[in-house]
Amino acid sequence: MNERVQTTLQEIFGFSQLRPGQLGVIEHLLAGHSAAAIFPTGGGKSLCYQLPALLLPGVTLVVSPLIALMKDQIDALRKKGVNASRLDSSLDLEEYREVTAQLRSGELRLLYVAPERFNNERFRESLRNVRISLFAVDEAHCISEWGHNFRPDYLKLAGFAQEYGAERILALTATATPPVLEDMCRAFDISADRATRTGFYRPNLRIDTRVVDASERDGALLEAIRENSPGPAIVYVTLQKTAEAVAQTLVDAGRPARAYHAGMKADERSRIQEWFMGSDDAIVVATIAFGMGVDKSNIRAVYHYNLPKSLENYSQEIGRAGRDGEPSICQMLACVDDVNVLENFIYGDTPEESALRSLIAEIFSSGDEFDVSLYALSADHDIRQLVLRTLLTYLELGGYLQGGTPFYANYQFKPLQSSTEILSRFEGERRDFLAALFRQAVKGRSWFSLDPAQAAAALNTTRGRIVTALDWLGEQALMEVKVAGVRHRYRRLQQPTSEEELARELHQRILQREQAEIDRVQQTMDLIDLDGCQTNALARHFDEQREEPCGHCGWCLRGKSELSPRKSVSINEDIWRKACELQQARPKALTSPRQLARFLCGITSPRLSHGKLSGHALFGSLEKVSFGEVLLKAEQDCDAFRASPI
Repeated sequence: MNERVQTTLQEIFGFSQLRPGQLGVIEHLLAGHSAAAIFPTGGGKSLCYQLPALLLPGVTLVVSPLIALMKDQIDALRKKGVNASRLDSSLDLEEYREVTAQLRSGELRLLYVAPERFNNERFRESLRNVRISLFAVDEAHCISEWGHNFRPDYLKLAGFAQEYGAERILALTATATPPVLEDMCRAFDISADRATRTGFYRPNLRIDTRVVDASERDGALLEAIRENSPGPAIVYVTLQKTAEAVAQTLVDAGRPARAYHAGMKADERSRIQEWFMGSDDAIVVATIAFGMGVDKSNIRAVYHYNLPKSLENYSQEIGRAGRDGEPSICQMLACVDDVNVLENFIYGDTPEESALRSLIAEIFSSGDEFDVSLYALSADHDIRQLVLRTLLTYLELGGYLQGGTPFYANYQFKPLQSSTEILSRFEGERRDFLAALFRQAVKGRSWFSLDPAQAAAALNTTRGRIVTALDWLGEQALMEVKVAGVRHRYRRLQQPTSEEELARELHQRILQREQAEIDRVQQTMDLIDLDGCQTNALARHFDEQREEPCGHCGWCLRGKSELSPRKSVSINEDIWRKACELQQARPKALTSPRQLARFLCGITSPRLSHGKLSGHALFGSLEKVSFGEVLLKAEQDCDAFRASPI
């Protein structure tokens, strides 16, 4: 081991030796090469960039989607004397100024940001003239649209790394199947021989599946908790309301349990996480919103009350158990009733082809250069924002559009000194410019509002000069500055030969991704029904070949499990009659068979949310019925009930 690496490892991080795979990754980076690290959850990925960051000049930029992970890692690094920070929406103005000042001065060793931060023009400007020695991308599997957690913002990261002169890239993930790893390496120009994969198998984890009926699940969970070793545990569920209900069931049974989901306020989620981290017997009942970035070594059990979305999600979630190396249970309460809910979520993301046609028509009639609000586009065309961003990314990758730097449409400022005092600091043309700029602002109760584009036109100057001036005044503590209304710039590179054909192609691509998600649900079902070692089958999914049965999974201990056939749930005719009546009363919100099916299956969409229908008593009333069956009935009945009263 390199002497500098050994010294830093011992003196800063307090370790005498590296874990398997870490040294190879670190050596690639220190030699000036980009690399990929595929380590299981808790396998030590973070040290692969934290240690090199202290040995390389310039800053290490860490891209991570997880604010909780950022905060925990930064706190740990600062305790070790390492200057690390983050930029995210939770920072106040003063904190933001301090971090950007340290970035520009070269004081920071590591800066953590979310991938969406690159859509912030103020942040992108702050990276100018900053030496980025290492560009580390956590959860890099998100770059693959065929992976389990595709995020369109990740597709652009390779371009950003190149634009800002990143000297080397490290792509990290715990869940890359061979095709996804290939996508990662291709995107970031990483040689295949510099991709390091360590073993998936962890002998201290006992993987178990128990097939249950929905009515048995609460009792089965309580029984499992009683039987297994005491200690902290996570119970994963699919829906927010299920998290609340199961947590209450556990509390009623005398267990220290709390629910955790994205519907809670941020400060409440933080309190629950802190409670869990400090406890030796806490149980968190959570959606997938919990656990990402949580590094608690003594979690003794991970229970899946509902089926996981995919084997990739499953492996990440069970990987949070037993990081201290002690025996831990990973038990899935497998119920076939969950399949409908999972599939309904997937189907709900797919927009109608007519929505794509209207979107394409608007985009390609907007001039050679234009800017859009994703919020407005989503609402206007009834396409979820994540899907909308994906579609726009497809258009960029297809050579139709070129994305520009996003910008804020609205600035608000509150002077901390009088305008006279502020202007007295300047002379000549600069003073005249600021005086004229202030006159363009509209005064509210305590804040002034300003549209930089309108002000630029009125003053015959550039928007950039106005933004720079406001940001500088904010940095000097002469005023508080807030921004809102992000808009995305695009330049049209080519017109499609046929807008209708392009819409059809994009719709087919979305349908392919839909099918890939459905297939992932089936892979989970296949693991449960498998006649063979489940541990080995899960390892093979991630390209690790194991011959000998593990000896401690559910199959090894009890033999084959078998899921019951999926139950056919009939559509309640009274519910259907009321839904038809509602559709006639609210035709602008329930515009199509698919929209009605979404509503009845409990799947939100921009149009349903704007129509305030997600709180209606009928919303989700058919969530246990297959989305396909509800859609078929809506397609068959839609014209009839629109034409005549029920």
